[in-house]
Amino acid sequence: MATKRHKPEEIVSKLRQVEVLVGQGMPRIDAIRQVRITEQTYYRWRKQYGGMGTDQLKELKRLQKENERLRKAVSDLTLDKLILSEAAKGNLLSPARRRACINHIRQHLGVSERRTCRVLGQHRSTQRKRPAGRADEECLVADMIALAREYGRYGYRRIAALLRDAGWHVNDKRVERLWRREGLKVPMKQPKRGRLWLNDGSCVRLRPEYPDHVWSYDFVHCRTNDGKAFRTLNILDESTRECLAIRVKRKLNSTEVIDVLTDLFILRGVPAYIRSDNGPEFIAQAVRDWINVVGAKTAYIEPGSPWENGYCESFNARLRDELLNGEIFYSLKEAQILIEQWRKHYNTKRPHSALGYRPPAPETIVRMDQSPVLQ
Repeated sequence: MATKRHKPEEIVSKLRQVEVLVGQGMPRIDAIRQVRITEQTYYRWRKQYGGMGTDQLKELKRLQKENERLRKAVSDLTLDKLILSEAAKGNLLSPARRRACINHIRQHLGVSERRTCRVLGQHRSTQRKRPAGRADEECLVADMIALAREYGRYGYRRIAALLRDAGWHVNDKRVERLWRREGLKVPMKQPKRGRLWLNDGSCVRLRPEYPDHVWSYDFVHCRTNDGKAFRTLNILDESTRECLAIRVKRKLNSTEVIDVLTDLFILRGVPAYIRSDNGPEFIAQAVRDWINVVGAKTAYIEPGSPWENGYCESFNARLRDELLNGEIFYSLKEAQILIEQWRKHYNTKRPHSALGYRPPAPETIVRMDQSPVLQ
């Protein structure tokens, strides 16, 4: 015979009956037998419900139900989050992608189809329906691929127009869907790069014509052996290809740019133009105002067009290839010394192909090398 499971209300009622019988003088063990429970059950009940009235019991039941509801809500949210994290990356826009994603989640997490469809926003009828293509789809795809091979620069809209001219009754959306399914794509066209001058030699953008006509400057990033970064500010005379200065520091800002240019202007004079990219250190208002005050002009390249600053970019490549990529700098001071030595070698010894394989500045005087610009 199965043991009867008492409700909380019945338990509280029996406990109160025992207390009434004990208060009338009946021994506790007899009172427990009077209500037809065992002594162990009585003490277990009293430990859980002892001293509790009807109102307290109702409040306890309400709190238990609320706790169970909150626990279930947290569990549901956790499961929903797990489902979303397991879903494919990106937007699941098409029913086919949702269908594949739901099958993947059910296989890996063991979640029901109903739950997964609800979380990912897929109707269950859509999930269970297996799409069947049209009878003519295979021929349509074959004609579409043939046209795509013949007209490689055409997109799906022009291909759809050609298919309609060939007698197919098809709209752009269907062709786009098949186009994407087959993985067709118009090859990316290599963007043309602008030149500093035309083939006939006419000037399109600023071109150096004599020494100290156009200076250009740019930054190069590198690291010492301990992993800390440092920067070099390279300043070049575009006409003679001479490297005027290389400032090496952990951080270089607009103030450092002005400081280096000031020393060079004192030693060499003021150039007509100073060319640079659109970095924050170069387009800072303080730098622009200062350059205008001393009588020079700024020549900023077009954004995203580093080839317009080709002289300095070429120099940066030589510096990185011939020195930075082959040396381990254990300290910033070592980097400053070695880079300055390479600058002297570049100006006085290294043959330059654009100058008929002669150095940019073989006549450089020692006092230039000892200027504070290079420290």
